[in-house]
Amino acid sequence: MNERSMSTAYLLKRFYPYFKPYMHILIFDLLCAAFTGACDLVLPLMVRYITNTVTSDPAALTMEIVIRISTAYIVLRIIDVMANYYMQNTGHVMGAYIETDMRRDLFDQFQELSYAYYSGNKTGQLISRITTDLFDIAEFAHHCPEEYFIAAVKIVVAFIILLRVNVILTLVVFAMIPLMLFFAMKYRVKLRRAFKWQRSELGEINAHVEDSLLGIRVSKSFANEDVEQKRFEEGNRRFLTTKKVSYRNMAGFRSVTRLFDGLMYIVIVFLGSVFLIQGRINAGDFVAYLMYIGVLLEAIRRIVEFTEQFQKGITGIERFVEVMDTHIDIDDEPDAIDIPDVRGDIEFENVSFSYNDTDGTGDKASGSVLRNINLRIRSGENIALVGPSGAGKTTFCNLIPRFYDVTEGTIKIDGTDIRRYKVRSLRSKIGMVQQEVYLFSDTVAANIAYGRPGATLEEIRRAAVLAGADEFINELPDGYDTYVGERGARLSGGQKQRISIARVFLKNPPVLILDEATSALDNESEYYVQRSLTELAKGRTTITIAHRLSTIRNADRIIVLTEDGIAEEGTHEELMAMEGGVYAAMNSIIL
Repeated sequence: MNERSMSTAYLLKRFYPYFKPYMHILIFDLLCAAFTGACDLVLPLMVRYITNTVTSDPAALTMEIVIRISTAYIVLRIIDVMANYYMQNTGHVMGAYIETDMRRDLFDQFQELSYAYYSGNKTGQLISRITTDLFDIAEFAHHCPEEYFIAAVKIVVAFIILLRVNVILTLVVFAMIPLMLFFAMKYRVKLRRAFKWQRSELGEINAHVEDSLLGIRVSKSFANEDVEQKRFEEGNRRFLTTKKVSYRNMAGFRSVTRLFDGLMYIVIVFLGSVFLIQGRINAGDFVAYLMYIGVLLEAIRRIVEFTEQFQKGITGIERFVEVMDTHIDIDDEPDAIDIPDVRGDIEFENVSFSYNDTDGTGDKASGSVLRNINLRIRSGENIALVGPSGAGKTTFCNLIPRFYDVTEGTIKIDGTDIRRYKVRSLRSKIGMVQQEVYLFSDTVAANIAYGRPGATLEEIRRAAVLAGADEFINELPDGYDTYVGERGARLSGGQKQRISIARVFLKNPPVLILDEATSALDNESEYYVQRSLTELAKGRTTITIAHRLSTIRNADRIIVLTEDGIAEEGTHEELMAMEGGVYAAMNSIIL
């Protein structure tokens, strides 16, 4: 279980900017909250007046007085109903506004965070932060201010009124409140830890469910449903444990307040009766006192009830702040510029790269992938990368669009360090076709249009024709309006790959990266996809991570990448002619 690292005051300070635009709603909401408490505070005074009047002079209590008192109370109740309606309606909407603003900022932050962040965090945990956590924050934003304000008004007003009734009795009763809060606060600290632990375990369940459902075909093909059920049951049990801990602390919290509830009533009944016998208070004062104590205890109970909501909200704010404070590894330099028209010259100068990961203790362990890479790729040149697994071929390509930044050295495009360009501008000039295609849960047309949002249907069709995808798309039930299913589940591997190629055709980038784009396809699909890739590469600077000989034989240059850097480079024929060369030795494996 993680210990809290941020104080409540700091978290509320960070949360305030989201409250500020809706402060006018909050102020009127609190005004309405004051009105809702008015009836509870006025009623004991009315009962006190009636009781004292009856006991001192029954004839003095006329129907006219009763009607006036009743009418006044009815008016107060009407105001109470109207104020409560505003609180339930507009107050909740205010919370929804705040939730919407925070979700927007959190999603924007997710979009800016680098690959490294997602490599170290589970998607289910992130989904939990943007859904469950923000819902709790919205409830906190609306309910806690008004409930605590109502409780504060009732306690302060009740204290002032009761002092006028009997000073000693009032001081005795109110002296017990700090004692009650002292014991209750001990459980409050435990509740904070328990709710944060609970949120973390809920995120783990979300992550496992997502992982299991996305991999359902794999688990079924291995008949491992029972394995998945066992994994889920373990996580489910851990979540149950967190719930038990939080409920145990909540039970202790509530029990302390109920104990002091009883003690207060005992003190009031005993001392009040003694003072009544001694004539130090009259019957009306005694009845009013009992009613005000009821109001006071109800206010304290409401504080207790919303302490759980308060802790959930604070926990949600903390988890929100943790994400928002995450350093964005890949960001624009202060004087970054938009990339101009790109010719496509790419140069690696003494480039080295290491992945930096934490081992859980905060110490960083580095894994060197690329060492001292020097390479010049000319505009329009078709380069192939080959080498053993783990040599850094994919990392080499990921450095060009700055999915990661180099550890040492410089990568230049058209003679300018890529770090001088704005990230989005740089990436807009680079197209990637990867082995693992991701299609969004949308139509075929929408997935192709992702290459250039706002493209017309005619432009989408033209890109599909160039990618060799138009024919099979027209054979789909709804053509370009066909829903592809989650992750493109309703399409074959070859069809998904050609749609991804059409997406890049539509983008029309000057630099193209092909990351083993045909390695997972059957021979027939590979033929069609390879033909589309050949068409796509024309006139562009192209870097191909090679898997099969057919994808690299006609490359202008083949770069052999090993753990020690670039071992060889040349055409297919030149490398095959090298006796004892790395490429020649790998050739049979590549075939």
